[in-house]
Amino acid sequence: MAKEKKKTSQVVKYNKWGYIFLIPFIVVYLIFQLIPLFTTIYNSFFENYMSGLKQVGPNWIGLTNYITIFKNGDVPKYFSNTMIMWIAGFIPQIVLSLLLAAWFADTRLKIKASGFFKTVIYMPNLIMASAFAMLFFTLFARTGPINSMLIQMGVLSEPYEFITFTGSTRTLVAFMNCLMWFGNTTILLMAGMMGIDNALFEAAQVDGATSTQVFFKVTLPLLRPILLFVMITSLIGGLQMFDVPQVLTNGDKTALREITTMIMYLNNHLYSKNYGMAGALSVFLFIITGILSIIVYKFSTSESNE
Repeated sequence: MAKEKKKTSQVVKYNKWGYIFLIPFIVVYLIFQLIPLFTTIYNSFFENYMSGLKQVGPNWIGLTNYITIFKNGDVPKYFSNTMIMWIAGFIPQIVLSLLLAAWFADTRLKIKASGFFKTVIYMPNLIMASAFAMLFFTLFARTGPINSMLIQMGVLSEPYEFITFTGSTRTLVAFMNCLMWFGNTTILLMAGMMGIDNALFEAAQVDGATSTQVFFKVTLPLLRPILLFVMITSLIGGLQMFDVPQVLTNGDKTALREITTMIMYLNNHLYSKNYGMAGALSVFLFIITGILSIIVYKFSTSESNE
């Protein structure tokens, strides 16, 4: 009995070190995540903005800020802009990443210099999004090299306004997001594929399954947790899309409304010091992100249970 008590006390003492190491994380989370979250929710119920040089508020107005953001019709418009550009970038990103991951994870191919290729496809992820957007803004500007090449080749008779028309601008934003993130997604999917037992692939091949059947019937179902993680994190990142469309449009009013995302709309309120409206938009984004993440999770888990 005395030995058991001694062992228990030793375990408790050992576990204390775990809680001690958790303290820095808890402190950082409270200061930079939890407290700002509750402060934002609290401020969203106040009228608090600058009118010229005069500060109006803070005055308690309840749900007025939430009612206002839905009445003016901007939120549905900017939310749809955000989702269209995210989906247009995510679909080719996940398809390309799955193909590359399957290629790199297949040991039978014996790819030479695979480490070099993995490094190259991951490198765009290391470049700042604003620098990436600035590069594309320069390339596709009216007087940029892309227009010059197309005119010299005879494809165009005059410069095309890539960053003025909605379709081309959205395509550029989606392409940049795909190019920046497909390397990171490939590494995650490849790690998941390499964790699958090779005996499963061998058993499927013995049963006469083709490579396509093995991929869709064995690889994809076992990759479901990784795919779920990629989809949710990509969705959260898509809802936070800001720097790429902001830098690419460079404040162009012609294309701005069709390219404006939720975070760009939020930033406009912060820039004008309308903290009440900005707080309401932040809370709305928080709720939408949670709802969409739960839907994606439930949809994926329900399919896996069938």
